[in-house]
Amino acid sequence: MGNTRRWIAVGCCLGFGSLAFSGTATHPAGLWEYTTTMTWQEAPQVPQGQGDKLKGGTHTTQYCLTQDLIDDYGVLLPQSRGQCSVKNRAIASGKVTADYICAGTMNGTGLLESSWTDTEHATSKVHFTGTFNVGGEQQPIEWTSETHAAFKSASCGAVKPLPMPAPAPAPKR
Repeated sequence: MGNTRRWIAVGCCLGFGSLAFSGTATHPAGLWEYTTTMTWQEAPQVPQGQGDKLKGGTHTTQYCLTQDLIDDYGVLLPQSRGQCSVKNRAIASGKVTADYICAGTMNGTGLLESSWTDTEHATSKVHFTGTFNVGGEQQPIEWTSETHAAFKSASCGAVKPLPMPAPAPAPKR
């Protein structure tokens, strides 16, 4: 169940970062640090023996962003294994809003809001409602996540650069 919790949290914080930086002034490539606080308003129940409810909380992660990734995508795109996408993106007055739509293990929609204070700092928030597949059963979920991103260094040190994302799959008909 720990992998499920990480999958949701990583997808959320990476999605926020991509919106926070898209369409803004140039952002430096290198080491970026994301601090994300995730709060469950309604978490799915996990099967007996696999732990309690998924837990929220705060975690900090560092990512190495290449200039190509920044040039092509702003920064990071959601790591959602092709199950989530960002749609209806709007940029106005230093703020980005968009819909975060998921269809797969996690189904539902969220509203993303991101803003930046300068080229090296950004904040983002998403509120998501939907369902999550636990043991073949769709359970209702609702969560809010807030992320603060900060540029740390032009050198990534031991942190490996992230690969360019694969294109999103075509919708099923």
